[in-house]
Amino acid sequence: MESFYDNVSKESLIYLGITLFCLVFVYWAISILLKRLGKNPKYLLPDGSFKKLALPLILIFVSVILRINALRNVLSLEESEYWFKKSSTLLFIFAMTWLVIALLKIVKQVILRNYDVGETDNLKARKIYTQFTILERIIIFVVILLALGLALMSFQEIRELGISIFASAGVAGIIIGFSAQKLIGTILAGIQIAIAQPIKLDDVVIVEGEWGRIEEITLTYVVVAIWDKRRLIVPTPYFIEKPFQNWTKTSSAILGTVFLYVDYNVPFDKLREELTQILNNTKLWDGEVNVLQVTESKPNYVEVRALMSAKDSPTAWDLRVHVREKLIVYLQENYPESIARTTRLTIEHKDENQNGS
Repeated sequence: MESFYDNVSKESLIYLGITLFCLVFVYWAISILLKRLGKNPKYLLPDGSFKKLALPLILIFVSVILRINALRNVLSLEESEYWFKKSSTLLFIFAMTWLVIALLKIVKQVILRNYDVGETDNLKARKIYTQFTILERIIIFVVILLALGLALMSFQEIRELGISIFASAGVAGIIIGFSAQKLIGTILAGIQIAIAQPIKLDDVVIVEGEWGRIEEITLTYVVVAIWDKRRLIVPTPYFIEKPFQNWTKTSSAILGTVFLYVDYNVPFDKLREELTQILNNTKLWDGEVNVLQVTESKPNYVEVRALMSAKDSPTAWDLRVHVREKLIVYLQENYPESIARTTRLTIEHKDENQNGS
């Protein structure tokens, strides 16, 4: 009898040793492959990629070892087979979820490092960043949800309870569905933003009368950084259902306008020459658009619009402020009578001799 147990123990040790050797070999082969890929510029991986994958890979190997009968035989824990297998299943699900999320983040880093949002013409980079940021969160949400479902369904009691609840709770399911309708709609709006991209990260928008940049896009809300450092939190369905202004939808370049209200006797040609000189003397102007037009005439004033271009919206704002100030100073110094006034009052001085008669 003792020789039988000795044989079983020896066979278990052999199987366990072979399994450990195979797992260590696989782990070593994967580590060598990843490190060599990291040295090749063509397959260059971000720093710390192997460290991010190492621990979940080790946990996967441990879950495989826990499922081997040889380990229980060696430890004389044959009666604990259920708990070993259950622990192995839960550990495997957890490790695979961790591995998928880690791989997703590495893939995101590899792709996004080829795009620089800091460039002046960063439209393509912002598109890629927006898509990957939203899709990454969607995938992580789905993966965690599936992992949680698989972990719970691995317990027979919970599985039977779930089946009985689903079979007898049709009305409750409909009520829950209606209750979750808004949440589902919000998540679908986030997915639609990732695909259609009415907004992108770093876009300049006007939302609810506020000027700002898109700072963060999640599945349920969007953060708009207002120019005065406030943050406007907007639900994602807003950008699908309501109109808003996007100043950088197709390009970061933008036109700026300056309106002046002047008298009818203003010399428009001189004003155009001054606008050209102002633009030529500032680095804020990109050299593309330089137009001055009379856009409206009223009984007491004439509306003049100066149109100019800049490389992006913050620069356009600074350019508009600069041009407005310079044009007003020019009128004050050279043509003060051309500044619009609300009322006119003409006083005629008569000769004193005529008054005496």
